[in-house]
Amino acid sequence: MLWRTHFPIGHAGLLGQNLKSKLQHSLFSTTAILARAKLPQEKERFKPEVTELKLGTYTSNSRRTGVIARKVGMTGMWDEWGVRVPVTVLQLDNVQVVSILETSNPGLARLQIGCGTRKEKNVTKPVLGHFKANGIPPKAKLFEFPITPDAALPVGTEITAAHFVPGQLVDVTAPSLGKGFQGVMKRWGFAGGPASHGNSLSHRVPGSTGNINPARVYPGKKMPGRMGGKNVTVMRLPVMKVDTALNCIWVKGSVPGHDNQFIKVRDSIKIVKHCLFPEGAAVPFPTYIPGESAQQPREVIARAGGQDPLIPASD
Repeated sequence: MLWRTHFPIGHAGLLGQNLKSKLQHSLFSTTAILARAKLPQEKERFKPEVTELKLGTYTSNSRRTGVIARKVGMTGMWDEWGVRVPVTVLQLDNVQVVSILETSNPGLARLQIGCGTRKEKNVTKPVLGHFKANGIPPKAKLFEFPITPDAALPVGTEITAAHFVPGQLVDVTAPSLGKGFQGVMKRWGFAGGPASHGNSLSHRVPGSTGNINPARVYPGKKMPGRMGGKNVTVMRLPVMKVDTALNCIWVKGSVPGHDNQFIKVRDSIKIVKHCLFPEGAAVPFPTYIPGESAQQPREVIARAGGQDPLIPASD
């Protein structure tokens, strides 16, 4: 070979030894650096142990679990003053605690909640094994909710509509209605171009999207694209009525998603100038327990209170 004529064998061997020593030196130095470095230690995992379901005392620092409900549809109801209120009906369908998950924060736990039913043939084997290990029938939907350790529930506990108190505030989360690919006027509310004479085929266009320098479009520019189909959270919606027979709750206002959509409902976490629960209400903590909690009638309606808004105030 030609390289042997230019580089003697001894010289090539010397180059190989130097390269080997350099590699060993770099390896040893890297090992020493890693040994001296203080690597972060893995945090201990925390999992509350709950063996029996019993009533507790609710505090301002407590956080109860949320539930999964199905959106039945919208309707209207009348409060005690005869004012019509638009409401959305949410039904709790076989809501159960599937498992208690581990966390790295000892002051916070997570519950896995399941809703609905599903045939075993329509569930994958790993998921089916997870249900059988916990002794729970297959569920149609699973979600996780953060809770405080004092609000932990045993596996298999059923959560009903009596978990909520009429008049309390809740946060609802669900995917919004998907509207496909839309332009800037519908997606972002642009005004569009002028509709007078001389404007040709530029009535609904977005207009300029950038400058000469830099010759690019800035990230986050409002452009045409897919609209909807993303998780939306509507906060601080009052619970107007609880039906323990139909296992439904009436929530004031609109809720994202289509009918029969799975909705996550939880106690409101953003309290501004409002109380989470009505004054003097008996909060079922950690949830409503038949036989131990106060007996509830079939329908419990929230009271508007105050003065009749239909009668003008006297001077």
